[in-house]
Amino acid sequence: MPVNWIDVTPLSFNSLLLLEQVQLSWLPGWLRDDELAIALQANPVVEWYLRHKCPQITGWVDQVMARNAGTILPDAQRVRQAELAILSQINDLLVYVIDPTLYDAQPFLGWDSNELRVLVDWRGKTVIDIGSGTGRLALVAAEQAHAVFSVEPVANLRRYIREKARFQGFSNVFPIDGLITDLPFPAKFADVTMGGHVFGDHPPAEYTEMQRVTRPGGMLILCPGSSTREGPLHDFLVAQGFAWAEFEEPQDGPKRKYWKTLPH
Repeated sequence: MPVNWIDVTPLSFNSLLLLEQVQLSWLPGWLRDDELAIALQANPVVEWYLRHKCPQITGWVDQVMARNAGTILPDAQRVRQAELAILSQINDLLVYVIDPTLYDAQPFLGWDSNELRVLVDWRGKTVIDIGSGTGRLALVAAEQAHAVFSVEPVANLRRYIREKARFQGFSNVFPIDGLITDLPFPAKFADVTMGGHVFGDHPPAEYTEMQRVTRPGGMLILCPGSSTREGPLHDFLVAQGFAWAEFEEPQDGPKRKYWKTLPH
């Protein structure tokens, strides 16, 4: 569901030139192809950027452009309508590369940090935080952990985490590129592997990778891991032996956190 963290009305469609390769790789299936076809027809530089910055989506760009092949470009008002439709759909991606403070200020991130603190004794632990975003979980763990590796695929967010940690006086937070299905660590590396708002696109693969990098007796944490609606994700986590509890995200309502201690 599109968010509204930034007003896209004044933004140029060239804002897409700020998107990083990993973000571009997420676009197929995310955007409305009919609106994107019009916007790209009017913005050939953006079309070129999509193709060359992320070659793996070239086939998809070909399909999008084929929709309007041989047609006359619509009037400026219709073009701008299409541009705004696309910019609105990627509101969150734009915030990550334009101004991460807008995400950091979202009310739903204002949940009680004790919901995370009480799950484990963080003292001296090596921690992996997956999909670290602006460091919401990582900086709580850093209060007592030995080292926190903030795994975040968006380079601008890694820069933001690094600067935020330094500003708050932490020298034990290390932003690093990676994805939940491809973590850049050896097996049994961390005492705690955690993430928030990141688990669920490919649960079996994600769970397997989280297990791989966590030591026997270590802990897996998802905080938050899902809404309070029953469904396949909740059922999957419970079937793997996760305990869970509910807590409140301001303005966003009840959420569930999940945790599991791996066997020795």
